[in-house]
Amino acid sequence: MSTEIYILAGFLGSGKTTLLKQLLQDEKENGRKVAVLMNELGKVSIDSDAIDEDIPLKELLDGCICCTIQDKLEGQLQGLLTLEKPDVIYIEATGAAHPVEVLDAVLSPLFANSIVPKGIISILDSARWLHRKELTPQVLQLLVEQIRHADCLLVNKIDLLSEDEQANVIQEVQSINSTAFTLLTKNAKVPIKRIRELSLLPKEKQSSSRIGTDLHLSTFVYQFKGAVDRSAFEDFLRELPDTLYRMKGYIKFSSLAYPQLFQFSYGMPVYFQEEMNIPLNMVFIGENIDWDKIESGLQSLEKPKE
Repeated sequence: MSTEIYILAGFLGSGKTTLLKQLLQDEKENGRKVAVLMNELGKVSIDSDAIDEDIPLKELLDGCICCTIQDKLEGQLQGLLTLEKPDVIYIEATGAAHPVEVLDAVLSPLFANSIVPKGIISILDSARWLHRKELTPQVLQLLVEQIRHADCLLVNKIDLLSEDEQANVIQEVQSINSTAFTLLTKNAKVPIKRIRELSLLPKEKQSSSRIGTDLHLSTFVYQFKGAVDRSAFEDFLRELPDTLYRMKGYIKFSSLAYPQLFQFSYGMPVYFQEEMNIPLNMVFIGENIDWDKIESGLQSLEKPKE
């Protein structure tokens, strides 16, 4: 059984916890087993009281899962998957989290085959967006990224805007992300059925899982059957498109006894030697990627040289 994963993104105070409570209530009514992972930048949890005591909850404090505490996230998720075996896990990221970085942190090669990323739900405070000129460039860029990579975008607190302002905000966010399912909301109230429909696209191959609609942010998992030539692999890396944002996993080179942990971002590969045999899973995250072409390239690495 695979566990569904939803990522809730959005800046501080946008309405993530309000949405989470609605989603959890719906899960309870439908009898599904659910778990929650909440991330706070500070040392003290603020929103954990909103979660019922009977729901397994893991908290990651004093750091952001997309940068400083990725390793802790992997351990907490592994614990939930192994001990609780939930049907679904909701991850509420910090307001400072970049959606691609969170997805990258979630997709551990150790359990990538056991989870199904359902999508990124971003919540935008419409009043804050309307007055975005008052924000620092860093915060504004973060809001843009949270909009751009959303599969479902909630333009929240819409009751604080006039009709003309609402129309302007919708036009602006859709110019940034025209493929997301976008809703105007008050108190993050959404038709839950539409959330459940996220990512329910037919899988052409067992090794792939897609997020969102055509040509949007998507993921791909590949499992090597054995060792490959290092120089051929690095030739493969040089041919990757610029919109291949992340690669990570375990790869075994012909010249080494054990696999290496491999990470790739912003065009830079990094290797770490392991001291034991580990399943050779490789996880990819990208946008507008022809995954069939990527898979073909990986398969060619495993073919014996003539």
